[in-house]
Amino acid sequence: MRVYLCSDYLNQIKQSGVGRAIEHQQMALDEAQIPYTLTGDEPYELLHINTVFLKSFLRAKKAKSEGKKVVYHAHSTKEDFKNSFIFANALSSLFGWWIKKCYNTADLVLTPSEYSKTLLIKEGVKRPIEVLSNGIDLNYWKSNAEEDRAFRKEYHIKPEEKLILSVGLPIKRKGILDFVELAKRFPTIQFIWFGYMDPRFLPKEISAALQTDLPNLQFPGYIDREALRVAYQACDLYVFLTHEETEGIVLLEALASKTDTLIRDIPVFNPDYVDGVNIYKGTDIEAFQSIIEALFEEKIPSLVDEGYQEVSKKSIPSIGSKLKTFYAKVLHQDSQEVFTNKE
Repeated sequence: MRVYLCSDYLNQIKQSGVGRAIEHQQMALDEAQIPYTLTGDEPYELLHINTVFLKSFLRAKKAKSEGKKVVYHAHSTKEDFKNSFIFANALSSLFGWWIKKCYNTADLVLTPSEYSKTLLIKEGVKRPIEVLSNGIDLNYWKSNAEEDRAFRKEYHIKPEEKLILSVGLPIKRKGILDFVELAKRFPTIQFIWFGYMDPRFLPKEISAALQTDLPNLQFPGYIDREALRVAYQACDLYVFLTHEETEGIVLLEALASKTDTLIRDIPVFNPDYVDGVNIYKGTDIEAFQSIIEALFEEKIPSLVDEGYQEVSKKSIPSIGSKLKTFYAKVLHQDSQEVFTNKE
């Protein structure tokens, strides 16, 4: 079996969660010893596609016409398209129609969470759907004290100062407005948000938030994976205040880094993440503030070990093994008979 692992316009999306997911898929296929091509130039039996561009849709249709099997990875839903860029909400119904059309070309749809699977069924995806985490490379997310000190020096964080970190596109859906508000409420704590989006596509309120002039708030933009590895270790708390996700790879990275983590209490994080057991959750800015105060004053315990145990279930070798099983079922049997969890 050879898989064509396809992601169109990869250079344009490599800084996104989808770009990171594709990297993880390559690692998972290597772990499972599954031959694959990234170009489609070599003969292949199965097309595994990650993007919803017109070019991607046409690839899927062509593969089907040639008798090849198609696995479509559903990284996007109509819900997580909203509150992303200018006109996103107005276009969300059209986007929902389009991704349904893309996903319905597949023999099997993979999506990162039970929550996103529920949304896809609700949005009219009729193909069999299986849940598969984007996975995490547990061995990568480590650093040493020297790297941590260098990171703090580069971003002008004093050794005694607390540092709160967030990572993602600087958009409303990711919770950037609450992040700025927290920086205002904690002037003695340093805040850094890593992530970049072309300002031309940002609504006015987000552009204004990015121009917030506070001595304890930084928006350095995008950093590469190697620098991010150290950033998670160097911070005292990672906050993921997103309003909507299909999984959230940055959350997996933070937990794999054994970093204390605070997330918004939204459905996608249930049942894996339990407040006060393996992570901390809040519903609004007041709750976020209360948890940060309690954690930094040591009134509540660190949960880094418990969070690491949970994320360990999503290791790259585990994902590779599951991919191998799904591919085999799609290739060698009638997927309509094998996959029974359609609706």
